[in-house]
Amino acid sequence: MKRIFSGVQPTGNLHLGNYLGAIRNFARLQDEYECIYCVVDMHAITVWQEPAELEANTREVTATFLAAGIDPTRHIIFNQSQVPAHAELAWIFNCVARLGWLNRMTQFKEKAGKHRENASAGLYVYPVLMAADIMLYKATHVPVGEDQKQHLELTRDVAQKFNNDFGREVFPIVEPLIFGEATRVMSLRDGTKKMSKSDPSDYSRITMTDGPDEIAQKIRKAKTDPQPLPESVEGFEGRPEAANLITIYASLADMETEAVLAEHGGRQFSEFKAALTDLAVEKMGPVGQEMQRLMSDPGHVDAVLKDGAERADALARPILREVYEAVGFLNAR
Repeated sequence: MKRIFSGVQPTGNLHLGNYLGAIRNFARLQDEYECIYCVVDMHAITVWQEPAELEANTREVTATFLAAGIDPTRHIIFNQSQVPAHAELAWIFNCVARLGWLNRMTQFKEKAGKHRENASAGLYVYPVLMAADIMLYKATHVPVGEDQKQHLELTRDVAQKFNNDFGREVFPIVEPLIFGEATRVMSLRDGTKKMSKSDPSDYSRITMTDGPDEIAQKIRKAKTDPQPLPESVEGFEGRPEAANLITIYASLADMETEAVLAEHGGRQFSEFKAALTDLAVEKMGPVGQEMQRLMSDPGHVDAVLKDGAERADALARPILREVYEAVGFLNAR
């Protein structure tokens, strides 16, 4: 059995990079894998979240999953905090993971910044909770971006050490699924920076709920350079904005970069931006409209999460009992 687990943090303002780099692929994996998709609200609170906003953002991510085409009757969609076994397994994994492993995690250093002493302990052990999320369901595969590969390596290390320490093969060694075009969508205002919800400029990103006029305006204002579009990938050197716009087009159109350049190479940016706008509106518009519809019906979204949590818990409990028995907890039986 091939089982996928993946999660998205409910921190609001989901954008084109989230969709192309992760959520669209979640829907495409449904026919090949058993899929468990989680709104990881426990991960979100490793940095401060306004409670009311966290609730709203949890529903927004769920609506995005559904609007992207994930079928909650065939697969599982739930929010992490509704299944207490995530926290329970994370504590056991905290006792398996080594400090040296966590000290090497580059994302903690980036997120904590210069004020590392003021970062939460939760932010530091975030990768251990991620390992517990995955192993709680004995997932065999995880779709990841480049920035999560290190955390997945830690998951593999924790699972292997647990199996070795307790002399039994409880956990599989999970494999990454890394996709091609647009796994890393860059800012529309600076092609050297990843598209981010934290960027102060709204024009740096296309959000999932942008309408046709907003999409057109943001693409029109996207940073470019004075030269025509390159005619080969070698022409991207020193031109990150050109590379980014071509990559976005290729991903939206499900084309190889070379095929996009064969069609549009040598054209002026103004002409290409018009084509990119039409494509983005065609592909993103229906998703945004369905998201808006779902977000206007929170009762339905909550029901999807509740049903998913019950099914996730039913999968997780026997695996957690197996872990408790391996560790020697008396109540395992």
